[in-house]
This record gives sequence, C-alpha cells and structure tokens, in this order.
Amino acid sequence: MAKLSTRAAELSERLARDVQAVCRHYLPAGRREGRYWMVGDVAGTPGRSLYVRLFETERGAIGNWVDAATGEHGDLLDLIRLNRRHGRLSETLEEAERFLRLPPSAADDQRGATSFATPARAGSATAALRLFAASKPLTGSLASTYLRSRGITRVSDLPALRFHPRCYCRPNEDDVPGTPGTFPAMIAAVTDNDGVQTGTHRTWLDPTGSAKAKVASPRRAMGNILGNAVRFGSADDVMIAGEGIETMLSLREILPTMPMAAATSAAHLAAIQFPPTLRCLYVARDRDVAGDAAFGVLTESTQEAGIELVSLMPNLADFNDDLRQHGADALAERVRHHLREQDQIRFSVDIG
Repeated sequence: MAKLSTRAAELSERLARDVQAVCRHYLPAGRREGRYWMVGDVAGTPGRSLYVRLFETERGAIGNWVDAATGEHGDLLDLIRLNRRHGRLSETLEEAERFLRLPPSAADDQRGATSFATPARAGSATAALRLFAASKPLTGSLASTYLRSRGITRVSDLPALRFHPRCYCRPNEDDVPGTPGTFPAMIAAVTDNDGVQTGTHRTWLDPTGSAKAKVASPRRAMGNILGNAVRFGSADDVMIAGEGIETMLSLREILPTMPMAAATSAAHLAAIQFPPTLRCLYVARDRDVAGDAAFGVLTESTQEAGIELVSLMPNLADFNDDLRQHGADALAERVRHHLREQDQIRFSVDIG
C-alpha cells in the first residue's frame, strides 16, 4: 500500500507539471478559462460544471479539480480513473505512465524509489511529504508554546503535528516590503481516511511563539487537501469535524478520546470524506457565513450517506475563542448538552 501511494504521489506530481496537456487529452471538449480548465464532467461532456486548477494558489494545488454539480473532486489521477472508468488503482497508474511515456513500472522498481535529492515541484504532494518528514517533534518546540498560548494544554500524543524552525513562506502582494522569507511553523499532516498522508498544512508563527506570524496569509496548505483532513485519533462510527486545527484541539481539551478531524477551511470541511463506518458526525461550526454554508452542504451529504449529523455551535466566533475567554469547564458544560447520551458516557466529557 505504501509503495503504491508513493508511486501515485509521484505520478500525480508529474501529471500536474503538464496539466494542460492532461486536460486536452482526457477532456478535449473543455477549454481554458483564466486559471482553470472548464468542462461538463469527468467524462469530458461539454459544459462548465467541472473545473481543473491550472495554476497553484493559496486555495489549492495545480491539477486539483471539483465538479460543482456532483461534488466529485480529486487530483489528476482521480480524474483519469473516472474518465477511463478504471476499477483498480493499478489500471490508472499504468494509464498515467503511458500518457507520460514512462518506462514500465517494473523498471522503476529495479532502479529503486525516487531519491529525496530529486527536486519536487513546489506545492506538490511529494514536496508536502518531504516537508513533514524534515520537521521536528512537536513536544518542547515553539509550536507547542504557540498552542499553549491559545489555551491548549494537551500537546502530547499529537503525531499529526510537528515543528519546522525555518519554513519557507512566499510573500504575496498583501505583505509589507521586507517581510522575511522564512518563519518557524507548526506543520500538520493531512491524511485520507486510511491514514495515508496526502498533504501538509503550515501555520507560520511569530518567533516568540505567542501568536501567528505577521504575514497576510499565515496558514497555507500544500499537496492534495480536498476531502482530507488533519486527524486526531482514528474515527470509526463517530467523530467531530471542524475547520481549524486550534478549534479541534480546543475541543480535545474536554474530549481527549473523541476522534477529530480539522479540514483546515470551511470549503474543505464541506467536502470532507467520511469513513465508511461512520454513523454520527458532530460538526464544530464557526459562527460565520462560511461555516453556515459548509454545514448546509454537510447536511445534504450526511443524509444521503445515512449519517446522523449533530451541530456544535460556539458561544463566540469559534471554540478556541470560547476556551480562551470562558475556560475549559465552561466549554465542557456547553458541549456536553449537545452530545448524545451514549457519547457523553463513552467519551467522558472532562469537567474539572
């Protein structure tokens, strides 16, 4: 499985380097409109429901696509799989290799795995995995100090989070001239439902560890993010999903054994993929328009999947604000009333 995942990540990266050629080949009825290739659906029907990202932005990586009509989404490998109606991942990988005119995979195996010395495209899944691997443990780091400044004290046993002392931060047009090119950063692994890492999320930090870095966009993701999440615990039949890492860790202060997932944004929360065994989804909402919209989309998708949906609404803007302003006991008391009785017992809401 790990070998296939590595091979898929490498092929996805190579396809993204030639994204317009991929679109022209598999979706010839589409056309470029600005930063996207627009077409009707994954089969290549004329239209404008499906859009493929042609350029990397803060909202997504090159090659990521979404069908607004069906909610389907993924990277270019997913697009090829659906376009060619493949039943197995191996078929899609072979098709991608044919398109890229690569040698047979057996020859790749004989040469060995791709070396870290091989440059990875900026923002790609490969670059995302390398950044996480190059980062340090969270415990005792500046990222741990940052979380404590946000009222989050349970900072041990968080394998999804790491720390990088000098993480590259590309300034954008909203940053002031002279903004440094690197900052310390909290690094988070974004994984799918099987625990396979598909991307990495970065939160750049002030060197004091007391706040996020003073840049226009202190949070950015790289790799394949859509549908995936930063996960705390392994979900089975019940879980809590929300937007921000700090929001979910605030709830973990009072529900330390409840599986949780941070989708990193409202748009990604709306598109989050559920474990096939899930029966109840709690949604930790942010009190804003984007959070309401995400909850609306989840209402429809959970109904279709037969999943019970329960809303968790903060008193302030989000649950981290609640934790810092009112304390863990008040937060626990507020959340407890929204949990199903069996979950109150099973996950033992922690009230001091």
